[in-house]
Amino acid sequence: MADTVFAPWEDPNEKPLIQFVNVTKRFGDFVAIDNLTQDIFAKEFFALLGPSGCGKTTMMRMLAGFETPTEGKILIGGQDMTGIAPNKRPVNMMFQSYALFPHLSVWENIAFGLKREGKPKDQIEARVSEMLRLTRLDRFAQRKPHQISGGQRQRVALARSLAKAPKLLLLDEPLGALDAKLRQDTQFELMDIQEKTGTTFVIVTHDQEEAMTVASRVAVMDEGRIIQVATPPVIYELPNSVYVADFIGDVNIIAGAATPANDGYDVDWAEGQPSLHVKTDKSFSKGQKCFLAMRPEKVAISADEPQDVANKVRGQIIDIAYLGNLSTYHVKLADGTMMKAQLANTRRLSRRSLTWEDRVWLSWTDTAPVLLEA
Repeated sequence: MADTVFAPWEDPNEKPLIQFVNVTKRFGDFVAIDNLTQDIFAKEFFALLGPSGCGKTTMMRMLAGFETPTEGKILIGGQDMTGIAPNKRPVNMMFQSYALFPHLSVWENIAFGLKREGKPKDQIEARVSEMLRLTRLDRFAQRKPHQISGGQRQRVALARSLAKAPKLLLLDEPLGALDAKLRQDTQFELMDIQEKTGTTFVIVTHDQEEAMTVASRVAVMDEGRIIQVATPPVIYELPNSVYVADFIGDVNIIAGAATPANDGYDVDWAEGQPSLHVKTDKSFSKGQKCFLAMRPEKVAISADEPQDVANKVRGQIIDIAYLGNLSTYHVKLADGTMMKAQLANTRRLSRRSLTWEDRVWLSWTDTAPVLLEA
């Protein structure tokens, strides 16, 4: 049988595991979560992404039962969680600090919750062994937390959280304490473990790369609201607002006014500059203010004027960011607008033709940008 794409949110017959229904959370006069409704499905790896103070941690704490909604309700598996204590919910939470017991071995840390539940000894041993295997910690079972690395401590915390087989695991900035390389490796480990266990993971992060790597869907948040929920490719390629376009990755944003023109729109953006043409399914009225958002990797840069392209503008290289595999060119256009174009560094340094202060052409297709309402 062919693999079907995992997208339960597109199936009207699928029942969500988690339902936020018109949830508002206030702390005094401050509205942390503003009338939020959102479904999360079983086996999802769901990321709450946004800047500090956007409400993502409050959402997670309400799921865990550490905070109570001011209005609205939260359901898990169809059951209203109002008044249900944190330890009575089918939920486990992994904290940023890992919160391991320093005097207990790795094995004892993982077994701790199972012992407290009074599980039989043979069941505990079997479950801990399974968790050690899953997180590749068998060799470290007898060590104390201070005798293992940060990445290994992170896996102990994960194994301990999963030992009780929760329906739902909440991860609060779980990789925040790891260095960049280890973070990357651990992201893939997390995805692997999530897939193997089939547990629903909800992760809170302000790191867009992390969210885009691990998640089945990403919810981009701002000021207590979810601005867009979609799969990582949709969030990146088809942001629904300037806020989302700007929050995820690098982007060029040009303000202008739209005029309908052959199967798309002409965008007037600067005095004395030719208009830019964009194809889109969205509707704009004549002269409506809009933003053209486009990723730097979709912009070609050349010394010679390109022919037969939908859009081209002239500018001067002001800055070059060298990122190893890529270089990002910061180009100043005639009206002072700054644009970024990205090129893969396939040639050796000495063979590259473009440098600072060069006059260049930027060009792109009419389907490269997204046209957004102002």
